[in-house]
Amino acid sequence: MPVQYDSVLAEHQAVRQQAGVFDVSHLGRMSLGGEGAAELLRGQLCNDIDKIEPGRTQYTMALNENGGIVDDIVVWRWEEEQFWVLPNAANYDQIVARFEQAAPSGIEIERLQEKTVMLAVQGPDAPKVLDRVLGGHPGRFRTWAGEFAGAPVWAAGTGYTGERGGEVCTPAEVGAGLLAAIVEAGAKPAGLGCRDTLRLEAGLPLWGQDLDEETTPLEAGLDWAVSFGRRFVGAAALEEQRRRGLGKKLVAFSLEGRQIPRHGYRLRAGGSEGSVASGNFSPTLGHGIGLGYLAPPESDAPIEVEMRGQWVSAERVDPPFLKRS
Repeated sequence: MPVQYDSVLAEHQAVRQQAGVFDVSHLGRMSLGGEGAAELLRGQLCNDIDKIEPGRTQYTMALNENGGIVDDIVVWRWEEEQFWVLPNAANYDQIVARFEQAAPSGIEIERLQEKTVMLAVQGPDAPKVLDRVLGGHPGRFRTWAGEFAGAPVWAAGTGYTGERGGEVCTPAEVGAGLLAAIVEAGAKPAGLGCRDTLRLEAGLPLWGQDLDEETTPLEAGLDWAVSFGRRFVGAAALEEQRRRGLGKKLVAFSLEGRQIPRHGYRLRAGGSEGSVASGNFSPTLGHGIGLGYLAPPESDAPIEVEMRGQWVSAERVDPPFLKRS
């Protein structure tokens, strides 16, 4: 995916106001099926897949034994024992290997990234675009199957922008035709630059920047995606962290004007110190926004960001930065 096709601002506004399409074929995806597949997921991932029924999706994470986030993942549940697992591109091989090593006999795992194309159609008009091209679209956090040019299409009402729409997968040989049809139906091609500003406005973390193997879901404010009271990799470490308290905590903040808090800038709040994990200028809100970690966690003291040798006051925000109905 290129950084941009047009300007980052134009692409950002297209997704917020109409519809944009991202070629996210680089993202990892594998199918997982067979008797015991659900139990395998329950042991390897921190959210409980049995909380959702077939036809739905779930945000979850793969942790290490210390509770650190190896990857954040979306799972599509097609049937009781049939799933798609979608890790980040950088962790695809590692996650596939993890499941292959842990899988009992009878579980079938198939790599899908190499033989399919994946497109994310996002924005207020995205459902209409998908209806024009595919004759239907997935509901929010639901799966959907259809057809394009005689080839199967698999989709889910998920994405990384905070907007309506879905992520659509099809065999690679019809991918270019599907992309062309989606653009002709009204979606603007969008690249990596606006993908980052959109996801940050939506308060969505980025693995490798906001999340890593030294950070737990509790520290990242993702405890809502952890199902306690059962066994999974990293569960004991998270239980211990709940007992002893957090060493750091993710905070969200905004700045006045066009000042941009960059990754690595120092943060402070009272007796807490830390650094910016993600920061950018919000095209929709018209000011700088950011995510960062403070240690020890401080919930009341005003946040300040060091910018060019000066400490600048910031306002605490309860993400997402952009509130959508």
